[in-house]
Amino acid sequence: MIRKHNKEDLEQIMDVWNQSSSLAHPFLESSFQEEVRNDMKEIYIPGSDTWVYDEGNRILGFISMIGNEIGGLFVLPNNHSKGIGTKLVNYINNFHDHLEVEVFEKNIIGRSFYKKYGFKIISKFMHEPSNEKVVRLSTRNY
Repeated sequence: MIRKHNKEDLEQIMDVWNQSSSLAHPFLESSFQEEVRNDMKEIYIPGSDTWVYDEGNRILGFISMIGNEIGGLFVLPNNHSKGIGTKLVNYINNFHDHLEVEVFEKNIIGRSFYKKYGFKIISKFMHEPSNEKVVRLSTRNY
């Protein structure tokens, strides 16, 4: 079931993020990953609208939104390709006329998912803190 997260979910959300981010972002420096991990816990999750995919009181994935932008979409690696990410994006899509997201260019897992969902590249830029290229994607037809 998809539900709004609560404070008690933070540990499980962080576990989903840790496992998924490690798989999707092996190209990122460990110091940068640690900084983002802290920001996720202290800033991003508390400062966004986050929904979790909960199955039997176990969080298998989550999506965090800031307006119409997907700030994060992560699913436990052993639950990839089971439709959880799609269900989370479908759920969020009901509240917005279009969605946008930024993904590291080297994040093959994320880019493949968003392409399959119908997102299109609208811009590319260099993300200075990580020194990695990022693509901005949208479901809006331009």
